[in-house]
Amino acid sequence: RTGGPSGSGLCGVRGLAGRELPRITSTTQGCGIARPVSVTSVNGIPLSLAATLDCDAATAFERWVRTEALPAIGRTGGGVTQIRIMGHYSCRPRNNQRGARISEHGRGRAVDVGGFRLADGTVVTVEQHYRRGPYRRMMRQMYQAACGIFRTTLGPDSDRFHQDHFHFDVAQHRGGGTYCR
Repeated sequence: RTGGPSGSGLCGVRGLAGRELPRITSTTQGCGIARPVSVTSVNGIPLSLAATLDCDAATAFERWVRTEALPAIGRTGGGVTQIRIMGHYSCRPRNNQRGARISEHGRGRAVDVGGFRLADGTVVTVEQHYRRGPYRRMMRQMYQAACGIFRTTLGPDSDRFHQDHFHFDVAQHRGGGTYCR
């Protein structure tokens, strides 16, 4: 099913397309998604691969794409034709490090964005364009604007694990604040 009440879209959000999935369970404590969705496009822009998320993460992702990423890119290169997804649901520890807590990816509450394909064929990536080149300013603008839409934002300036993508999640932090690096 792709829509909610009156055909409003996945998770009740008009800009989200995809389908609801059956509950995801795991023998690993802390992993799984009670009501997962498979997001295939956001505001009509296809994802490079379907992202399995919970509705909170999917809704935040749609808001970021609509209010920050698309306006930052605008008509550059003819506009965005694909959003490149590098990570979504995966039952694993943070940063794939043994002994670490379960990642928000293991709860379906995180999405990793590696970049965008533009209509003229240009591929704008976090790895190649966050720090230099003609797309630097727009990449930094959309990344900084993610803080507040998501509760955690990590990118190339945060640590060695996030050099090639933006990590966005909707984790609950002590005190209800955000963690933006």
